[in-house]
Amino acid sequence: MQSPSHIDSEDLPTNLSGNETFNAVVERVRRRRGFLKAGAGLTAAMFLAGPLTAYARQPAAAGVTGQGSGLLGFEAVPVSTSDTVIVAPGYTATPFAPWGTPLFVDATNWKADGSDDATAQLRQVGDNHDGMHFFAMNGRNDEGLLVINHEYTTVNKGVYAWLFGTDRNAPLTADRVDKAMNAHGVSVMHIARDASGKWVIDTGSRYNRRLTASTPMQLTGPAAAHELLKTHDDPTGMHVLGTFNNCGNGWTPWNTYLACEENFNTYFGTTSGADTRNAAQKRYGLAPGSTDYGWEAFNDRFDYAKEPNEANRFGWIVEIDPFNPDAVPKKRTALGRFKHENAAFTLTAGGRAVVYMGDDQRNDYLYKFVSDGVYALDGDNSALLDQGKLYVARFNDNANTDDFMGLGEWLLLDKENNPKLAADTRFASQAEVLINTRLAADAVGATKMDRPEWVSVHPATGEVYVTLTNNDKRTETDGVNPRAQNIYGQIVRWRESGGDAAATTFEWDIFVLAGNPIKHADRSDLRSGSANITPENTFNSPDGLAFDKAGRLWIQTDGKYSNTGNYEGQGNNQMLCADPVSKEIRRFLTGPKECEVTGIAFTPDSRTMFVNIQHPGEDGNSNWPDGGSALPRSATVIITKDDGGVIGA
Repeated sequence: MQSPSHIDSEDLPTNLSGNETFNAVVERVRRRRGFLKAGAGLTAAMFLAGPLTAYARQPAAAGVTGQGSGLLGFEAVPVSTSDTVIVAPGYTATPFAPWGTPLFVDATNWKADGSDDATAQLRQVGDNHDGMHFFAMNGRNDEGLLVINHEYTTVNKGVYAWLFGTDRNAPLTADRVDKAMNAHGVSVMHIARDASGKWVIDTGSRYNRRLTASTPMQLTGPAAAHELLKTHDDPTGMHVLGTFNNCGNGWTPWNTYLACEENFNTYFGTTSGADTRNAAQKRYGLAPGSTDYGWEAFNDRFDYAKEPNEANRFGWIVEIDPFNPDAVPKKRTALGRFKHENAAFTLTAGGRAVVYMGDDQRNDYLYKFVSDGVYALDGDNSALLDQGKLYVARFNDNANTDDFMGLGEWLLLDKENNPKLAADTRFASQAEVLINTRLAADAVGATKMDRPEWVSVHPATGEVYVTLTNNDKRTETDGVNPRAQNIYGQIVRWRESGGDAAATTFEWDIFVLAGNPIKHADRSDLRSGSANITPENTFNSPDGLAFDKAGRLWIQTDGKYSNTGNYEGQGNNQMLCADPVSKEIRRFLTGPKECEVTGIAFTPDSRTMFVNIQHPGEDGNSNWPDGGSALPRSATVIITKDDGGVIGA
């Protein structure tokens, strides 16, 4: 999410289908149970904090400890409006690898005035750090490959806020566009602790790598080579240049990284003056005219009037092998094309790969991919994500157990085996279902959600959690989206039937309804949040989400930081931690001014945490991390416990 001065395409719905919203489902549950009636003795907030009793005391998985109310072992920090990172007492947070950091021996040092050119940026760490993962070298805790997404470069009404530094208002040129393209993508950096215990980048490592908006990549799976993926430069429909707007991420047990292409639509415009967009392009949010980034004026592949299929080559999950610098990244079309927020990996009871994914736009959907093949512990899994079944979620209000709010089902997105898609002439093949996944999900009747963001799977129970960040334009309510004008967001969780991720049905409820009891003191007002929201832990717009090995749920925010009005007392964006059993939530970290807190990774022993600070000072009011009058820079923060212990314990 970006501040009010920015146009945020995620807040502009393109879903014009008549599918039901999540809020309508929740509202029916509330009416049926009558728990808002006077004298019922149970407020909405209390109900929404009800337990998942069937899994509340499941035995921990091997190596998983700390279940129960003692899971949170740190002192909460108060809100902050300062221009720094504040972390819980007893912890130290150290900025690391900010935008422009040299990644190779021959890379130039970042220039403090932001005047580095495109060639320099290609050898430096990219901008706006987001999702990431730490791949340990031989299981070590002091050395590994840190892989980081660089989502975008901050642009405000066609002006790049920081990328060109003090020269930001100069006209766009081909070199400036190339620099912007090189600031996007992914960094693979080999890092290790030096003799003093400080984490440093090994700039001489063969593993270091920058993947940008121009890096050669390959399309694989059922949609590869389809006519809708062919362009003038690539008549095969198999080879793509680049990846960009990579938001959250995922990783696989065979040690590959999953980069998630999100708001790709904002890079495609036209200089033709004609609106040639078709229905699919509109559904994916391509706008008429020019873009804020301006790439289409210098590179024809970003002009949809000249290359109408180029945009179809983005919006995919990209699998990257960080341990093979020569490996071509693969865009896995079997996982569908939409605005991927992240990719949460797990295995079915039978060993098949499962990837949960959210489509981060108002009124869009939740998805699940289940592979046809079985994960081979010591075998070749390089094509495991190329064949399988793709599903989209529908949340219902029907009878349920264990005080869940309702049941749900996974709707198969298959041209041959779903009668609705088989009869839909808009899709000639399964490839077209995958290329236009949003349209297929519309057709089968998926549930519209309040901007699905990160998904995470509990390491012991298999429960799945998703952040629904906000939807301030919602007018109708339902089960999982119970508030109109939902400015605060919520976290929804579900349990697959039989505890098996391969199931096609599930039970769901709401884990936490974010809110502001400082502004809305009446606890029967859903704007105050659920019972586990207090004046001490209030927050808005949950976004990043991840479980650690012990089952602590880390919640990161990307919301409004005005600290006034509806956001009074909420301060800068933050990271909190929740106990899934007791539902207690404590604030662990606060970020600098105008930032998003995002991305999370751990060393294998959970004694070092990596967190990203994105777009500090997006409206011009930060100098983090360098201080003084320096340009603000996105960066990773390395967090350790002063006594050397496990983070959060």
